[in-house]
Amino acid sequence: MTTPKILTPFEFPRTGTQVQNRTVLAAMTNKQSHPDGSLGDDELQWLTARARGGFGVITTCAAHVSPDGQGWEGELGVFEDSLLPGLSRLASALRTDGALSLVQIFHGGVRAPSRLTGQQPFSASAFELDAKDFEVPREASVDDIERTIAAFAAAARRCAEAGFDGVEIHGAHGYLITQFLGTVSNTRDDDWGGPLEHRARFVRRIVAAVRESTPEEFLVGVRISPEVPDQGVDLDESLTVAGWLTEDGVDFVHVSNWDSFKAPSKYPDSTKPLTTWFREAIGPRTPMIATGAVWTPAEADLVLEQGADLVGLGRAAIGNARWPRNAAEPGWEPDRPPFTPEHLRAASLSDTMVDYMRRWPGFVTDGR
Repeated sequence: MTTPKILTPFEFPRTGTQVQNRTVLAAMTNKQSHPDGSLGDDELQWLTARARGGFGVITTCAAHVSPDGQGWEGELGVFEDSLLPGLSRLASALRTDGALSLVQIFHGGVRAPSRLTGQQPFSASAFELDAKDFEVPREASVDDIERTIAAFAAAARRCAEAGFDGVEIHGAHGYLITQFLGTVSNTRDDDWGGPLEHRARFVRRIVAAVRESTPEEFLVGVRISPEVPDQGVDLDESLTVAGWLTEDGVDFVHVSNWDSFKAPSKYPDSTKPLTTWFREAIGPRTPMIATGAVWTPAEADLVLEQGADLVGLGRAAIGNARWPRNAAEPGWEPDRPPFTPEHLRAASLSDTMVDYMRRWPGFVTDGR
């Protein structure tokens, strides 16, 4: 029986960093850390269970780089040195279990609500969306922009000091970096808005600052969304940005497809998978992670054939903590939702995370 390609080793070319296989635990909100941003035992247990389960790369939840960027309760923080003991504890545990470790660093922008930060959120521009509990943000000043870039760099420096292998800069899913990239959320007419080159300046400056603040062997990658229609993020522009990030020397581009097997909404009749669109945009040398609707080893291998080097698992990893180890068994099929709360607790989810998973229709059964 041939070993699925998803279970074969991988090496990041710039640093020579080795990964035991091509599976990536995608960053997922779990609300399992403390109100002050310090690591919670439940978050540690959730992540280390997947490391023991054989995932090649473990990515933390999105961790805020400054107090004004917090997006939800129970969010891991990387915004001050007092958080280093918990971060070091997590990095050490993941290394012991054989996984390469990444911290996903982000700022919520308009999605950092005042009830958590105590202040009006800021974004690239003031704009409005028809969304529940939406707060109109103020336009970021140039000082806001520069100090946030510095906050990303300082957060990455902390992650390196704690012993993580790298960071994933979160430029997807509608958070602050996405807000700068979008034409709806960014209507500025200065050096940070207008043409795509200006709207992409924020993420490119963050990449440069992070690189300057971390050791040579530290991995620096960026996660992006192909499309975020309500903020004006367009597929063709995302492909251009992905190419620019490659030119800037990122160690990987992580494409958050949502569904790797559907055509992009801009080109609904296309037969070219989203992963292939991005492989063509970034060229053959820069590693690419693709995430979206992958459940089985065969589906993961198909995404690799489409151009990815590694494959992110989100929902499949929630109910299948040992996905990579089980995938080595011929004919194995992962458990699928609806999951009972007992199944999820056995998979190292706390009651807090189980309750959070109930926001996805049909994911958790009604039994409590």
